[in-house]
Amino acid sequence: MTHPIIEDLTSRHTAKKYDASRKISEADLKVLFEAMRLSASSINSQPWKFIVIESDAAKQRLSNTFANMHEYNKKHVFDSSQVILFAHNPEYTREDYAKVVDKGIADKRTSIEKREAAFAVYSFAELNTDENGDTSTWTKAQTYLALGNTLHVLARLKIDSTPMEGIDIELVNKEFAKELAGYQCDVALAIGYHHPEDDFNAKLPKSRLALSEVLTRI
Repeated sequence: MTHPIIEDLTSRHTAKKYDASRKISEADLKVLFEAMRLSASSINSQPWKFIVIESDAAKQRLSNTFANMHEYNKKHVFDSSQVILFAHNPEYTREDYAKVVDKGIADKRTSIEKREAAFAVYSFAELNTDENGDTSTWTKAQTYLALGNTLHVLARLKIDSTPMEGIDIELVNKEFAKELAGYQCDVALAIGYHHPEDDFNAKLPKSRLALSEVLTRI
């Protein structure tokens, strides 16, 4: 099948080695960050924070978190252009959703007269809140929607990436506690440009299950 979207997604791969000499342009980063902001989420909850690690000092802090495990991903910290921490709100509340509602009013999506009515869908968040106020199962799922959107946009921009659940969650959240401000990071994403010789994965053909095995039309 030939289509620009399919071609971009076919060429997309998880980079195993980055070209440290190449950095993403500010113009492309601006597009990427705006696309991340526009990601879909349940009831438009937007229960996420994106922490972009790009300065040498921040990268050193992240590098230090690989002291005990997942050392195979450590090389991406300095070789990639940026690493993005994807974090979710583990205790999403009505007050958090109020920010979404009020932004909708400011954007003229919702009239101020219908402000209280706009909270009706918050019941879905309540259904996904346990007796201790923990919403992490639900909010983490929303953050993965943003991650998927980000991977697609990167493919369209011809920028390589490496999703990394292979991080020391405890150390990452401790090291970046100030920036995360109570949010929880369980996954990071390295972005940049793969090394033309040393990224073995870039040379391998794409392999996915047949469409007939994963999709049914009824």
